[in-house]
Amino acid sequence: MVPEVNSYKTDLWVDWCPGCGNFGILTAVTKALEELKLEPSRTVIVSGIGCSGKIAHFVNVNGVHTLHGRAIPFAMGIKLANPDLTVIVHGGDGDLLSIGGAHFVALGRRNLDVVVVMHDNGVYGLTKGQASPTLQLGVKTKSLAKTNIQQPVNPILLALASGYTFVARGYALDVNHLKEIFKKAITHRGAAFVDVLQPCVTFNDVLTADYYRKRIHKLEDEGGWDPLVKDIDDRRSKLFKAIEKGLEWDSKIYTGIFYLDNSVMAFEERLSERLSRYPLRNPSNSKIVADNSRPIIGSDNFEKIFKDFVVYVRKGG
Repeated sequence: MVPEVNSYKTDLWVDWCPGCGNFGILTAVTKALEELKLEPSRTVIVSGIGCSGKIAHFVNVNGVHTLHGRAIPFAMGIKLANPDLTVIVHGGDGDLLSIGGAHFVALGRRNLDVVVVMHDNGVYGLTKGQASPTLQLGVKTKSLAKTNIQQPVNPILLALASGYTFVARGYALDVNHLKEIFKKAITHRGAAFVDVLQPCVTFNDVLTADYYRKRIHKLEDEGGWDPLVKDIDDRRSKLFKAIEKGLEWDSKIYTGIFYLDNSVMAFEERLSERLSRYPLRNPSNSKIVADNSRPIIGSDNFEKIFKDFVVYVRKGG
């Protein structure tokens, strides 16, 4: 049953700071779910630690609020166990690109059908504004005693290098534009990444709404911009163009879809070539209780699903 409009929001008090960019992300997410008419019981939001992690409590779908940096592996396990679910990760730039950086790369390599939404504000907001991996070198925000001493990670370039087949950037205060990006990311078959520029009104007094207002340009307003990869020969050209736009920051910051490749096989499809019963038969629809209500213990049920990976060792070598 598809829910009524606005029922994708829970009744919990949203306790972000007044003016926080996360409100725009929350609104864009719920609007995207409403317009796609996704079934809440078949939709999962997996979040990490920090201010962004709270979003799992505010959206009326299945929610999993996970460990620091581990939202992506949780989401991967959920998607592989039940490929019919729509799985969306929400994490901060610190959560996803520092302790969770290796998981971010792994998801792109596999091209698993999961959406990653990064709340990108350049600081660790919940722990009082330390510099995150995306803060530019030499920038001094409110809580820093001195300027940031580390080089930043470019999320767009990292996603492209990792193998994400949908790479985009949105702005939290341009809700309708962000909503459309979310809809395209959710309906994309494969690993999708959306970097959301999200002003932190409490601790980042540099990357403010006024800062972004003067610099943001939509890729679709660029004459002839087309991120869709037409064929294998087109892939290299589109990657280089996406990298060029992703490197821009000082005078122009681009939002929109940087790269879109529908030709790469999703990880679930690759897995089905190895496991003859998958995804028709998967952990979520496998029988775990016998007719006598006893748990099924032993190798029989496991082997039916994973028989292609089972290795038998004879006694004695």
